[in-house]
Amino acid sequence: MLRKVYLTIMFIMPVVFCFAQPGGSSATKDANAPVMNFQTKEHDFGTFQQDGNGTYLFLFNNTGKEPLVIKYAHGSCGCTVPHWPQHPVLPGHTDTIKVTYDTHRIGVFVKTVTITSNAKESPDVLTIKGKITPKPHYPAFPGNKGNNSGAPFTNNWDNN
Repeated sequence: MLRKVYLTIMFIMPVVFCFAQPGGSSATKDANAPVMNFQTKEHDFGTFQQDGNGTYLFLFNNTGKEPLVIKYAHGSCGCTVPHWPQHPVLPGHTDTIKVTYDTHRIGVFVKTVTITSNAKESPDVLTIKGKITPKPHYPAFPGNKGNNSGAPFTNNWDNN
């Protein structure tokens, strides 16, 4: 009999801990929580040449009643680097998140930045996309024939 009681407790306790709610009402906190409203959450660079400008500023506004604190912003890969405000954004104020993509890479890209904050709807995801074409290749000396990239060669020694 004692074994059944212990088994019952072992199965019930994890369920109780999993569904336990933190103290206090979360509805009162949500009513005053900051709200991060972006002008746009996606930017399309279109098609541009290699090593072009891969930076975009995402504009947002805190429409909540408490200061907004961005805890962390993380790019989907090392080629996407976000810079976010390190200070609290007060209610009613506007700020930006700067996202820079490494444009030395060639081809189509779609990258995301995940923003973790104390806002109601956290995390937020921003997206950048575009297509990078290779830079045109110009020979060092356009007057050369063939694919030589060295200096023009003339031999005037035979003309004495």
